[in-house]
Amino acid sequence: MLYAAEGGGGAGGLTPILMIALLFGVMYFMMIRPQQKRRKEAEAMQSALGLGDEVVTIGGLYGTVTSVDDDTVLLEVAPGVETRYARPAIARVVSRADRSESAEQVVEDVDVKE
Repeated sequence: MLYAAEGGGGAGGLTPILMIALLFGVMYFMMIRPQQKRRKEAEAMQSALGLGDEVVTIGGLYGTVTSVDDDTVLLEVAPGVETRYARPAIARVVSRADRSESAEQVVEDVDVKE
């Protein structure tokens, strides 16, 4: 009886290691991977900011993009009131400016002035 109990103990040392590996695997797929995906989406949104986009900052301030720099964004929060924010401070884009129509409008304006 004593020998039978000792024979089954060899696999017992491997079980805790497998449980720890399984725990790290679950943590990766439940926490780390989704966070990396959200960060990439936020970076893509911040790099795609353009003139006329209506955005919300992380502080909850709504504004319209009037100027975009490498590190900063200038927002018009009220008529004639502009504030400067770091790009990472933009939480989301509420509505995108229709750049194709605005480009056509600029071309039409130039043709009319000439």
